[in-house]
Amino acid sequence: MPDDIIDPEPLEPGTLRVIPIGGLGEVGRNMTLFEIDGKLLIVDCGVLFPEEHQPGVDLILPDFGFLRDRLDDVVAVVLTHGHEDHIGAVPYLLKLRADIPLVGSQLTLALVEAKLKEHRIAPYTLTVKEGQQERLGPFDLEFVAVNHSIPDALAVAIRTDAGTVLATGDFKMDQLPLDGRLTDLREFARLGEQGVDLFLVDSTNADVPGFTPLERSIGPVLDEVIARSPRRVIVASFSSHVHRVQQVLDAAHQNGRRVALLGRSMVRNMTIAADLGYLNVPEGVLVDYKKAGDIPDDRIVYMSTGSQGEPMAVLSRMANRDHQIEVGEGDTVILASSLIPGNENAVYRVIDGLTKLGANVVHKGNAKVHVSGHAAAGELLYCYNILQPRNVLPVHGEYRHLVANARLARDTGIPADRTFIAENGTVLDLRDGEVRVAGQLDLGFVYVDGSTVGEITDADLKDRRILGEEGFISIIVVVDASTGRVIVGPEIHARGFAEDDAVFEDVKPKIVAALADAAHHGVRDPHALQQTVRRTVGSWVNRRLRRRPMLVPLVIEA
Repeated sequence: MPDDIIDPEPLEPGTLRVIPIGGLGEVGRNMTLFEIDGKLLIVDCGVLFPEEHQPGVDLILPDFGFLRDRLDDVVAVVLTHGHEDHIGAVPYLLKLRADIPLVGSQLTLALVEAKLKEHRIAPYTLTVKEGQQERLGPFDLEFVAVNHSIPDALAVAIRTDAGTVLATGDFKMDQLPLDGRLTDLREFARLGEQGVDLFLVDSTNADVPGFTPLERSIGPVLDEVIARSPRRVIVASFSSHVHRVQQVLDAAHQNGRRVALLGRSMVRNMTIAADLGYLNVPEGVLVDYKKAGDIPDDRIVYMSTGSQGEPMAVLSRMANRDHQIEVGEGDTVILASSLIPGNENAVYRVIDGLTKLGANVVHKGNAKVHVSGHAAAGELLYCYNILQPRNVLPVHGEYRHLVANARLARDTGIPADRTFIAENGTVLDLRDGEVRVAGQLDLGFVYVDGSTVGEITDADLKDRRILGEEGFISIIVVVDASTGRVIVGPEIHARGFAEDDAVFEDVKPKIVAALADAAHHGVRDPHALQQTVRRTVGSWVNRRLRRRPMLVPLVIEA
């Protein structure tokens, strides 16, 4: 959270306000807000996946608090592509106002609509494609083809009276893409000639030198790994990575194997991609998972979710022997995806678990089974030189990525004072080619925990971490309401301690003495007495057992 919260200045007519709501300083929660003349446009609305220090959390959403009183001013949500970190929070936004129009390509909207159907929301949608222009309120939008690790990704040029913004979404510049759909650098050049006042550019690989390897370089490696695998092959990837699934289908087909899709989201997304023609399924290759057990082990490939070590995903359950497919000696597991920062420990735990079961685990660290979907430094330099934007706002990445991207922009001649390293909630105002910082919103994390949204706080997560790491002690005492004297107890129960409850006999006289002292000084309030018990037990446990557990004292008056 930013140290300096500065309320934004009033927005002047004819000025475009740009506020990254999520996606800066993190890989996920991508969402940017544009405002001019009282109308709002949202670009992307994604989720962030929790890390180990956020126990029990399912998803993390952008903070919609700034929007709640202005939902009627939103003209549309533009979705650049169909990955969860760009579309996953759409259902939670539409629960606040269901008729916000969603704008995106055919595949992107199909994936969103399937997700919304599970939330029982029927959205208003506008399907667009590259080269198309649309006017939404005060925003003139033009859509540009970009190459990414999912088909049908789009950049969006936003023209307003205040100037022109180009937002890339996630992109790279694969020159031999699997689907033949290149990042349209000719259109980038044309936009550059017309003048781009602010360039919002993907930063995820800005600190990687050179160029992102070709997607098609993965196919031969998958083919080789599958060909030399003696038994079953299990490939884990993101459930929306259509290109990777295509390569697995092709490699399996070449090696005479059938493919079964595992995981609800994988089945849903690939069914959509195949129905719309984005996934070419060789005849007879796909088999229903329920029938896959009848196929010989050396003739089956399972395509699953769980490449990030998610506890409830298919691969983690296999590693924990909590899945119908029991991984064993001779099986091959391929992790065909990148590591999202923060997931490393969870992924390596899964790799260790599968290796212990006898599997040969193939991953990015020991074979070329994944290439990134994001432009590396060399590609970004090309973009800066082609576009020659007046101002640059690096987006989509952790802080080091944003800094590396800003450095690239400066290397191509963009002045340092026109290159903005911002945070979520930084308010930027654009007018007449000039961008300035106009404030800083106080935005936080919104946690989805089961069926609750936004109820869990950072304090709750701290309590969960303490419970998991330090244990739990409850202390029950009954005191005389008139004298404050202890008449029953203290009863002490501990969980998460190696020591027997008998060890706490030593602290009981201290509790009685502390309560007697409090009563002597006229303290009768149960809450104050509970705090006395908490301090007494807390200091004793810390000194004697070197622990800082969660303490739950209960003082009852009788």
